[in-house]
Amino acid sequence: MEKRFESRVAIVTGGGSGIGAAVAKRLAADGAQAVVIFGRRISALQKTVDAIGADRCFPMSVDVSDEQQVREAIAAVEARFGHIDLLANMAGIPGPSERVEDYSFEDFKKVYSVNVFGTFLTMKYCLPVMQKNHYGSIVNTCSCSGMRGYQLEIGYGSSKFAVMGMTMNAAGENGRNGVRVNCYSPGWVDTDMLDNILAQYAVTKGETLQKNELRNGTMDRPSTAEEMANVVCFLLSDEASYVNGANFVCDGGKTIG
Repeated sequence: MEKRFESRVAIVTGGGSGIGAAVAKRLAADGAQAVVIFGRRISALQKTVDAIGADRCFPMSVDVSDEQQVREAIAAVEARFGHIDLLANMAGIPGPSERVEDYSFEDFKKVYSVNVFGTFLTMKYCLPVMQKNHYGSIVNTCSCSGMRGYQLEIGYGSSKFAVMGMTMNAAGENGRNGVRVNCYSPGWVDTDMLDNILAQYAVTKGETLQKNELRNGTMDRPSTAEEMANVVCFLLSDEASYVNGANFVCDGGKTIG
């Protein structure tokens, strides 16, 4: 039976852990020809390679905030495989949990360099390849923090508002040419990033919370990385062939709870 990503070549940023690793594994399980994973360190990507197999998972050391590295990496992927069909922008950092007046400009720029500029750069260099082949699907990582103004998230939250805007801008320029661009908005997700955020809350807000104590909207729990990968891979797939410029909210009801 044909699998939905058979013959597809995918790039997944942040593919070494969390949602990125889960997306890479799901793409491979659903038949992708090649899953290229970007991360700052090859060693951090090895677990994903081991899980998928070195015959279909290809790690590349890429800092997504560095234009030259992104340009050269995407050119290398096209040269090797001849096409790039799917781009999952999963790389992201939370930044500190601080009030606006206490948030350093250096930290603000660092968050934007990955979450915003990294998303922009990978789209910028993948889009011409997809347009040339009249086929492509891009999914960017937004957040419920990019839909509402939560406390202590001036860096992360505003960066995700920017990601949603870029997604809609890029979707408006494409679609007619066979290329779709969408984003998804998780709430709490049980990953290392959540551990980091909860540790910061303990310092900044004086709140010591365990993951099993989080009340995430209507679901009363964080999601798993695999649950988010299901959403991302749906949007990447031809099952979502008429979805373009959408923000798929998958926050367990957090924004309505």
